[in-house]
Amino acid sequence: MIPRRKVLDLLQVISSASCKCPAHAHPGTSYGMSDILDHRSHASSVPDAKPSKEYAFEMACSTIRYGPGVTREIGMDLVNMKAKNVCVMTDSNIAKLPPLKTALDSLTREGVKFEVYDKVRVEPTEASLQEATKFAKAGSYDAFVAVGGGSVMDTCKAANLYYSDPEAEFLDYVNQPIGKGKPVTCTLKPFIAVPTTSGTGSETTGVSIFDYEPLKAKTGIANRAIRPTLGVVDPLHTLSMPERVCSYSGFDVLCHALESYTAIPFTERSPCPSNPILRPAYQGQNPISDVWARYALQIMRKYFERAVYRPDDVEARSSMHLASTMAGVGFGNAGVHLCHGMSYPISGNVRSFQPKGYNDDHPIIPHGLSVVMSSPAVFSFTGPACPERHLEAAELLGKDVSNAKKADAGLILADTVRGYMNIMKVENGLSALGYTKDDIPNLVRGTLPQHRITKLAPREQSEEDLSNLFEKSLTVF
Repeated sequence: MIPRRKVLDLLQVISSASCKCPAHAHPGTSYGMSDILDHRSHASSVPDAKPSKEYAFEMACSTIRYGPGVTREIGMDLVNMKAKNVCVMTDSNIAKLPPLKTALDSLTREGVKFEVYDKVRVEPTEASLQEATKFAKAGSYDAFVAVGGGSVMDTCKAANLYYSDPEAEFLDYVNQPIGKGKPVTCTLKPFIAVPTTSGTGSETTGVSIFDYEPLKAKTGIANRAIRPTLGVVDPLHTLSMPERVCSYSGFDVLCHALESYTAIPFTERSPCPSNPILRPAYQGQNPISDVWARYALQIMRKYFERAVYRPDDVEARSSMHLASTMAGVGFGNAGVHLCHGMSYPISGNVRSFQPKGYNDDHPIIPHGLSVVMSSPAVFSFTGPACPERHLEAAELLGKDVSNAKKADAGLILADTVRGYMNIMKVENGLSALGYTKDDIPNLVRGTLPQHRITKLAPREQSEEDLSNLFEKSLTVF
């Protein structure tokens, strides 16, 4: 039985505003039920009229199964899905580790045929996605399974999409303005995702991110149709994560939660879609996404450091694995904003950086590292737009804000995040990743096309603003 107090707390979250600042509502009002009814009554006063701004949000998420050892069940799941021939995708590192063996043993035990593609590129590119798709199209599969981190799951999403729509051109589904951003109308194959890291939350979302090498920036495919049918979240897999992988992926969780919590509310996003199929996956923060963001931040406060520095701490690593999934539910519907928008050219323009714990044959800046690099500068910048949310986030992460001033909210959250970066021994800014001030114009150019997420930031940003944010991120400490 759920305690009555928790039920009342949840109802209060859903029915009332969490923030009353100008960036998140009209002054003195909320985006609660009365605001939504105002949208509806205004629209209904004119026949067939559509409000200029969004008036609804949707919550879409993969079915999630969580528990130690649940990977043993996926063979039975595939039999239940009536799958007879399965495409299993992973990367060359996971291919040698217990998570893949456990998954394949389960398929073999249940008599499910499979073929393994183990050439997924960590930090995928448009070329590597097309290679994976080519492999899939050469077979005849009635289901897909991904065993790995975000790169594997995102690659498998794309392969399933283009396998299911073989006539599509690659850029048809890629986000605008780089691609055409077409809605997905074909039926995809059943897809089981088994995450082995605690960061991306990709097992819950309809988003596939990759480096678009012609522009040296990340972009992606964002549509609810590509989300996994089932996410199998097995905390035992996290015990094989190296320290740096655990740290960087944890910062991805942190930024997912912080960005979705401080994004514009769904009622401030425009234009309102003319058809529900056009409603984007990233809609702006909403009362339900707030619940998951708060949960993830509370878990980070208690378990992040333990998970990084005690690899055999099953409780800590299990909790971080669940926090990754829960933050994924939140940001997968609310969206992220500037930290992620700026991270894409940071990753895409990597020269020679090769982090410890990543056995890759090419330079990479892991996604969580590229995201957290700009976070102190970003939250200092966005703080004035919604100070209450910045202060609450800092408090959830362990900061005493009882005597804090709203004017200092952004700086307080920035310092709180910087403290976590220091504890986790994160590299000291973009300069440590090989960037100089001369690179900033190119990094800004790579951020500008990321409209899908930068427009969700609670404060608009000019090219000069972006330049200043990158400059402030050259060093962090």
